[in-house]
Amino acid sequence: MVGLVVRRLGIDKGRGALPDLDALVDATPASRDRVVDFLRAASICVVVLWHWSLSITHWDGDYSLVMPNPIGYVPGKWMLTWVLQVMPVFFIVGGYANLAGWQAVTRDGAGAARFLGARMRRLLTPLLPFLAVWLVFDLVVQATGRRSVLEWGIVVFVPLWFIGVYAAVVAAVPLTARLHLAWGWRVPAVLAAAVLAADMLRLGPGWGGPVPGLVGSACVWLYCHQLGYFWRDGTLPAGGRPVAAAVAMAGFAGLVVLTTFGPYSRSMVAVQGEDTSNMFPTTAPIAALATFQLGLVMLARPRLNAWLQRRGPWRVVVAANGVTMPVFTWHMTALVAFLWLYERAGFSLSSEPTAEWWLTRPIWIVGPGVLLAAILAALAGSRFIAGRCLHRWRGG
Repeated sequence: MVGLVVRRLGIDKGRGALPDLDALVDATPASRDRVVDFLRAASICVVVLWHWSLSITHWDGDYSLVMPNPIGYVPGKWMLTWVLQVMPVFFIVGGYANLAGWQAVTRDGAGAARFLGARMRRLLTPLLPFLAVWLVFDLVVQATGRRSVLEWGIVVFVPLWFIGVYAAVVAAVPLTARLHLAWGWRVPAVLAAAVLAADMLRLGPGWGGPVPGLVGSACVWLYCHQLGYFWRDGTLPAGGRPVAAAVAMAGFAGLVVLTTFGPYSRSMVAVQGEDTSNMFPTTAPIAALATFQLGLVMLARPRLNAWLQRRGPWRVVVAANGVTMPVFTWHMTALVAFLWLYERAGFSLSSEPTAEWWLTRPIWIVGPGVLLAAILAALAGSRFIAGRCLHRWRGG
């Protein structure tokens, strides 16, 4: 899929409009931390594959599309979520990249307006064709007397909550970057305390309402993002393996304590039948998970970086980073389109992870993947993705 997209980007040699992929690879500065780019692309890939193949996608009693996961059906499978729930990783590398962008802007004498303008354009521009296509589709569907997508297919818009939360965290960078410079580790410490306090208010007796959950969720994602600052400023890399191991152990211990003695699920994704979820609202275990995963990343970073010095892997990472947000934005659309084709072909959706369901998992990677490649190719025809690829690479 990467090769197809790159060719359709219009950046082949001799076309002159944009540098080709090899030129972008050759232009990589020696100072660039390639692991950040690898993790950005890898985390989105994990999310997409999870939604496609590890969700029990089916129609409920109201004929609305639902996507529970099979975690509750397989004893001990919750342990996989301590590695495969990668949203904290995305926010961590986002913190690294956003602090780098903020430093570049302030070095040039500019400020928040330039930084936020560039970052928000990069983040939100892929939403415009996505929203336009679904608006037109929904109007046509309703004109024929059928239900709105907001009634049957709200899962299509799953990417929007993540992009909205991430945009809010990015909007806070001018403040959080200054706080990091002034207060260092005290900032995530205060955020962690705020998360615990919000959880106590929300989950304790006699409390209700959405405010504690919203505040706690905001503090969790700010905490994850703030961790990336310590990677960017060199604090964590300078500590070497001892510091990385200590960070991983602290995060792991926090996870064990919170999920063993606290009112939290052991799973880092929602599980059918459980009263609480660690994601909605976002809870303290996700902050602990971010700490654990950051330590693991720091431990693996030297070997990952050595591997990414090879041209082949790095070439794939460069290409993948050019389409990260379009892939994330459109992957649920590709899933729903394949679901429609799957049912038209006479197959039915299972509401439980039966043996047949497990055996068909490869189909739910290949099928939506082919349709997503077609969607990206269509977008590339208008040079939409090409502009993002070059803009992302230049902006760090």
